[in-house]
Amino acid sequence: MSEDIEIIDAHHHFWDLNKNYYPFLSDKIDSDFFLGNYESIRKNYLPVDYIKDIKNHNVIGTVHCEAEWDRQDQVGETKWLEKLLKNNKFPNAIVSHAWFHKNNAESVIAEQASFDIVKGIRSKPSVKFSRKTKQYITDGSMKDEKWRSGLKLLEKYNLNYDLRVPCWHLEEAVEIVRLIPNTKVIINHAGFPWDRSKEGIDFWRKGIRLISLEPNTFIKLSEFGVNGQDWNYAENANIIYELIDLFSPSRCMFASNFPVSKLKVTFNDLFNNYKKIVKEFSIDEKRALFSKTAIETYSIDQNLLNK
Repeated sequence: MSEDIEIIDAHHHFWDLNKNYYPFLSDKIDSDFFLGNYESIRKNYLPVDYIKDIKNHNVIGTVHCEAEWDRQDQVGETKWLEKLLKNNKFPNAIVSHAWFHKNNAESVIAEQASFDIVKGIRSKPSVKFSRKTKQYITDGSMKDEKWRSGLKLLEKYNLNYDLRVPCWHLEEAVEIVRLIPNTKVIINHAGFPWDRSKEGIDFWRKGIRLISLEPNTFIKLSEFGVNGQDWNYAENANIIYELIDLFSPSRCMFASNFPVSKLKVTFNDLFNNYKKIVKEFSIDEKRALFSKTAIETYSIDQNLLNK
């Protein structure tokens, strides 16, 4: 495939630790982080750094996903990113944050929606630590009626929902997807197929197949890193093929999850792998996977792409 195919990176992060507060990057290291030790990414990552990473690929636009900025100032990250865009080419769309189960949910969602560049909300629900966990905090979970009420506000404000849950919550997520049939729901990071054993993949497959049947779901082909192992081309290619079969190119979008994915792979290797995996696809399918689906799903302003 031509190396100059246009790319919308559908999921990445910027952060400036000198100016802003991100608890997981600034405070004590989380020993349960899903990729293991992440000390190496606890440093500034700004457009100048991203541009160095993407130099061998034709990235024409990006979608910035909230990066766990200080939750006491949920709109602060959006304001900072809007200022960042004034002097940079990226990002071209933003997925911001809002707690759904808090009393101020609607006021925060409304304020986020007031920014033209904001196209969606990511609000991570409370989840089980593992699929074998029996008890967990349901306040702020997908079972929480206040959380569900906040989720339903997204249609009112014409915002997408970026859904990030481990695979053991995918079947449960089908129910909440059905609560918002007119809202685009974008599953983050391939639904996290973390357990690569046959049993683990079969378990992930059951949930991802069910949620793929919902017509308002889309999926990001991103973050295929696994704690304790290198980026595995053969395993990840098989997962990507399966997801494309389930969702079709019109509901799939490639993304980097940089700089988090730097823990496992360079941007150059990552996108060379993506290109190699779909080298036999038609040009229309490739365009969908690398840019068109993301542009349409996030309603990215063409003027920002031509900046």
